[in-house]
Parts: sequence; C-alpha cells; structure tokens
Amino acid sequence: MGDDYVYLPLQDALSTVNQKINLFAVVVECGLPKKSRGSDYFCSLKIMDESFQQCGVTVNFFAHQAQNLPHVNSAGDIIRLHRILMKIHKQEVLGHYNKKFSSFALFEGRSGKDFSPYQASSRFQVTKHDKVCIEKLRTWLATHNYDSGVNEYSLQLRELKVGEYFDLICKVLHISKVSEEESILFVWDGTDAPPACFEMQLGPQSGSFPLQLEEVPLSRDILSTFPCIGTILRIVTGKSFDDTLVHLKVLGQWVKFRNITCRQKFGLWEGLVVASSRIFLLSEQDNIAQCCQRKYDERLLHEVEHTSLWSFPAPAAITETQLEHVGLSTLMEILTHSKVTCKYKCIVRIIASYPWLAEDFRSPNFPHVYRIRFTLEDSTARIHAYLYGEDGVEFFEGYPPAHLLTAKMNKLLGLEDKSIGEGGEVAATRNPPWVQVCIKSYYLDKNDPWGSRHYRICNTKIVG
Repeated sequence: MGDDYVYLPLQDALSTVNQKINLFAVVVECGLPKKSRGSDYFCSLKIMDESFQQCGVTVNFFAHQAQNLPHVNSAGDIIRLHRILMKIHKQEVLGHYNKKFSSFALFEGRSGKDFSPYQASSRFQVTKHDKVCIEKLRTWLATHNYDSGVNEYSLQLRELKVGEYFDLICKVLHISKVSEEESILFVWDGTDAPPACFEMQLGPQSGSFPLQLEEVPLSRDILSTFPCIGTILRIVTGKSFDDTLVHLKVLGQWVKFRNITCRQKFGLWEGLVVASSRIFLLSEQDNIAQCCQRKYDERLLHEVEHTSLWSFPAPAAITETQLEHVGLSTLMEILTHSKVTCKYKCIVRIIASYPWLAEDFRSPNFPHVYRIRFTLEDSTARIHAYLYGEDGVEFFEGYPPAHLLTAKMNKLLGLEDKSIGEGGEVAATRNPPWVQVCIKSYYLDKNDPWGSRHYRICNTKIVG
C-alpha cells in the first residue's frame, strides 16, 4: 500500500461519516492535552484547508501518554493525518484519531523550508505525496489570512464584565508561578479594560490600595518587555490547568481562551480559569491577532492615545498643568522609562490618598509642609505618587482651610459632599474622574537609583 494514499479536501471529508480517510491540512487551533475519563490523554485540534475555511473541522486525539499527542509549535503549522475516522457528534462532523490505527505528522507552516516533520506518531512513514501537499498548503498560507473566529461569547478586555463567562483572544506576555497550586498569566489584547467604581468605605485603610494583584511586583526588566498601551490582565490558573500548559509553548504567543470569567479585586481586573476553560494556540497570522497588533501600533503613533481611551474626549477640567513641551505618557511608560529621573505628563485617576483626612495633609511638626501619598491609576498600571512641600502648595493653591481642602479632594476622588457621614467616613460608590497631572521621578539612594526610585506630583494645581 506504501505510497497509494488519497488525501481528501476537507469539504469532501465532511461527507465521509463512518469512513477512515487521509488529510493534509493547516492547524488553526491547538487544544491542551487533558486526562480523559478513562486512562487515556485527550486533546483536540481545529484544522482547515483551501476547500473549507469557514470555521474549521475539529479532530479529537487519544493516546496512552500525553507526549504521544500532537504538540503543535504554532497555529498555522501543517498536519498530515492517516486513517482518521469521521464521526457526527452533536450534529457536528468531527475527525476521530484512533491510537490503534491512525497516524499523524506535524510540519512547519508558511515560513517552513523543511519537508521533514518536527513531530510524528510511531506509525508515520514518508510518502511521495508529502512534499507536494506541503508546498501547496504553504503557497496557500502565503496569501491567506484566517481568523480564530468571533462568536457571541467573545469579548475584548475593553468589554469585561464581572462574573460573565467569555472567550478571549490575547497575547501571553509573562507567566509567573505563584505556588505549586497556582500560576498567573499576564495577557494583553491592546484595549483598555473598563475603570472600576469603588464600593467601599473611604477611611483610614483607603490609602492601602495594592498596586498590583501579585504579592511580589514584577521587575522593571520584565515590565520593559510589556506593551506600554493597553490593559494587562492577570489570569489565575490552578494546578490542573498548569499541568497542561507545560505542553504548549504559550509564552509570547497569541492564544484563545474559552469559557473564562473575571472579577474585580481592589478595583483591579482578575481573570479566572474554571474547570471547563480551555486554551488554544493561535498563529501570528490570525486575522484577529493581527488586527489587535495593528491597532496598538497605530495608537503608539498618536500622542493623544498614550492614555486610557476611557478618558476621551478629554480629562475633567479639575486640574491645570504646566510642561507644555512634554507629551502624554502612560503609567507603564513611566515605570519603564530609560532614565531614573525625568518629568512626565499623564492622564490618570486618583483613587486614594494617604492620609485621607484634609487636616492631616500637613506635618504636625512642620505645619507648612504638605506630605501626601496618592495612588494613581490608568489602564496600564498603578503607582504611588507623593505630593510634598512646595509642590503641595502649588497643587492646592496655598493653604486653604480643611473644608476647602476636603472639597478639592472630593472632586479628585469622585466623592460628593453629601456622602460624608457624621463620623467623617464615607460610604459611597465613587468613580474618580480622569485628570491630567505632571509627575517627576527621583531616587533616594544614589548607590541604588533604580531600587529607590519614587514619583512626585509636580507642576499641577486643582482648579474649579
């Protein structure tokens, strides 16, 4: 039988239910290996070719060991399948790979030059058709853009809603192992997640908003590899999901999450993987991935877009700034700036202050010296920025009485005067406005300038 193989177009394969067939196709989605209900391991791939480009055809694989399943380097790679059985499941035609008689081989996709597989099952044999079929698919891939499919459950980060289950196409920027039972994936799609409203009491603890969800902040070296525009979502995974991530090289790759959910903690978005969640590798040539990257590149070119799109069309007219020659920066750009000391202008929300009572804004020992720590956020990051000394005098336009200071701060924090209770604490849902401020970075220790880097608000005053 050797080389006498017939390879069907996928469109024809759909009409061969209960038959064993051979295919050459392009992998467009790669599922993670999982333990089946029995003793086997299982994964699924979605494939397409020139004859069937709509949504692809799913092929389910079973093997005694996870390493015997196909491990696709990247969506867009080519797969050869021999003797897979076509079945109908829930009114969908699927391919079924049987470990007893089926075989597969994986080849590099569009950019490949080699015709040898980088992974093959034990029954693989070279055939005279391989080179011709691979060349044909690579030629098609060179001119074809495919996408991973958008459905009614698909969301971008700008559309996040608490408690909703959704699909997400994003790029995995970093993976942090928190413990044996948990990892955090840092993902991004170039859009800005919705800003939170804070449903909490503003009191002595309100100045302690965390700057990030992870206990140990990422190093500046890692942050410098992140895009400087767009929200970076932390997705928490459990051990069972982590075990399967080992088999996919997701770092730096575009992926599609299915059936994940999210919540807010301290006003920060956190993605959550559940038992039914899945992840698929996508190709960099995927239409949606390319669109996300293209829109990000366009935002980089326009200074006005170096801020959260939620601040459009303009920040609230609560502050005035100087430094007209300085362009807008995101907080991520400030965190990763190449110079330790510099001045910046940005549009942020002031979500907390410490101390929080106006009468405590100045030092009891030096009553003319302001010393306040603000928590600032935009769609990319949070930082602490201090208001000190003469910068505070400029910010508040001198030394107004406590009730006027309180009124000014209420505007910045998104509070209304009527929300103040008899005890001085505030119980309110608040939505701090977007305001423009100038910030300068400085260091405290000349022997460790980066490690002692801090930020101060400067050249800014509250008006109105």
